[in-house]
Amino acid sequence: MITSVLVANRGEIACRIFRTCRDLGIRTVAVHSDADGNALHARVADTAVRLAGAAPAETYLRGDLIVQAAVTAGADAVHPGYGFLAENAGFARAVLDAGLVWIGPPPEAIEAMASKTRAKELMGLAPLREVTAADLPVLVKAAAGGGGRGMRIVRGLDRLDAALEAARAEAVSAFGDGEVFVEPYVEDGRHVEVQILADAHGTVWTLGTRDCSLQRRHQKVIEEAPAPGLEPALTDELYALAERAARRVAYVGAGTVEFLVTGAKAHFLEMNTRLQVEHPVTEAVFGIDLVAEQIRVAEGHALADRPPRACGHAIEARLYAEDPARDWAPQTGTLHRLAVPDGIRLDTGYSDGDAIGVHYDPMLAKAVAHAPTRAEAIRRLSGALERAAVHGPVTNRDLLVRSLRHPEFTAGRMDTGFYDRHLTDLTAPAPDPYAPLAAALADAHGRSRFGGWRNLPSQPQTKRYLMAGEEHEVSYRHTRQGLAADGVRVVHADAGRVVLEVDGVQRRFEIARYGDQVHVNATTLTALPRLPEPAVHVAPGSLLAPMPGTVVRIAEGLAEGAPVQAGQPLIWLEAMKMQHRISAPGTGTLSALHASPGQQVEPGMVLAVVEQAQERGESREQPRTSRTRR
Repeated sequence: MITSVLVANRGEIACRIFRTCRDLGIRTVAVHSDADGNALHARVADTAVRLAGAAPAETYLRGDLIVQAAVTAGADAVHPGYGFLAENAGFARAVLDAGLVWIGPPPEAIEAMASKTRAKELMGLAPLREVTAADLPVLVKAAAGGGGRGMRIVRGLDRLDAALEAARAEAVSAFGDGEVFVEPYVEDGRHVEVQILADAHGTVWTLGTRDCSLQRRHQKVIEEAPAPGLEPALTDELYALAERAARRVAYVGAGTVEFLVTGAKAHFLEMNTRLQVEHPVTEAVFGIDLVAEQIRVAEGHALADRPPRACGHAIEARLYAEDPARDWAPQTGTLHRLAVPDGIRLDTGYSDGDAIGVHYDPMLAKAVAHAPTRAEAIRRLSGALERAAVHGPVTNRDLLVRSLRHPEFTAGRMDTGFYDRHLTDLTAPAPDPYAPLAAALADAHGRSRFGGWRNLPSQPQTKRYLMAGEEHEVSYRHTRQGLAADGVRVVHADAGRVVLEVDGVQRRFEIARYGDQVHVNATTLTALPRLPEPAVHVAPGSLLAPMPGTVVRIAEGLAEGAPVQAGQPLIWLEAMKMQHRISAPGTGTLSALHASPGQQVEPGMVLAVVEQAQERGESREQPRTSRTRR
């Protein structure tokens, strides 16, 4: 019987596994990098072990250190979570060789399916060996791992070599394995998967379908169970294929078989020999704890002859610290508060006040709603996210709410091209016009010592805020009756709550302030100084770091004085396990290069300057352009 489990992972999934272990009376052991010394997963475990001697980005790939930590801490089992070493057969063998229980499938099953190329061959398929124009578009994919890392769509043969190189580099960083392959890219298909659970006694459960079509950068954003709108015959085919894949490799434990569905046809993608990020929607629909089942199977227990019956519909949304309107740029900083209304499951690796760093995936949490019908689950989840307190860096919360309410999604007509078609509309700013006034009134009340009124009529007070890239100035007055503003009636105002009556309708605003950052319901503002700040001067053609990260590559042969073409990739940054390409803003000459491989950069840092062709005739004495707030 398992008495102590080490989770060879971090963040949300580590915390989620620890929760089940506590329910089962099992002691827990966390491992952590130096960057994660104060992370939530390290704090909530019974024991935490620092993995010394590795860089933060590599720490959770050091199987030798993790096995040593398990032995040292007295754990008798290891759960890999997802990502990192979860699908590494060598790590599974090392755990078993150390005399520990491996809470996962046999190493041979992992080995058979961990490489997507070998998995396709096992299922009677094969990747493209030579790519021709007739094969386009194609998809470059990492043979190991998942989560969209090491994946590139290629629509022109002239871009294939660059895509292969970038995919290899990203795969090495994320999984320690640079093998990639090429397969046909199916436009506008649905990503549908089947959850399986198998024991060592020959029983295989197929636990329904999931639709994971809403994706950005080939990484899932919204998932649901069951997949809507599938014909019964197609569903039966998916179940049969999933069970066949499991039995061909003598699978044991939890796993997922993924497909791309076009019309009534299913295309096998891969088998993930681990727990999926989106497993909570299956748990909600079937009323089971998949982690508890994994542990029972690892202990040798048999599954029942049949799985439990499905009930209702569940939807999960992944909350990321990223800006969808800026090419999904990851964000860092302090997560001051994260809370959702009651009735919503929230799986997270953060607590209030934790720092969001640059070394790992930007996912903050998963919010899950379960209801009798799909429409009710959509309404419950979108409403909860809209009312959630998410205070800190920019997130994709607004995008999630709008996605859930989009007509294509509500009708179940989504596919993997959803964000390619709708991202611009879904990220269009829609701030609350009364948010700046509410922020100003809350601030005015908080700063007043005498209840807010004066003996003599006062002049209007003004405050300035930056909201959705626009500057807003609002005015209010202190009166005998309290705070007042033109065009509205101030019903109530204190430092945390403001109620305004607008055209006879009362509107309530919850206010939270952290330094210059002000959150008014779901709108985020930046308080500006009373007088405008001096303009920040930046040379024309400057390439600025869009996020904190590490310079991992400079274009070959790039040096000051070199000619560059508009759109030419010049510099590659790595942040949160993804590579981001910085390209030339126009055709011209590289007049300055400040970046070098391995360099740590902060947002706004000048990486290089491209003197565009039309600028060369201008006098060097002319004033440079400046970046100012609108």
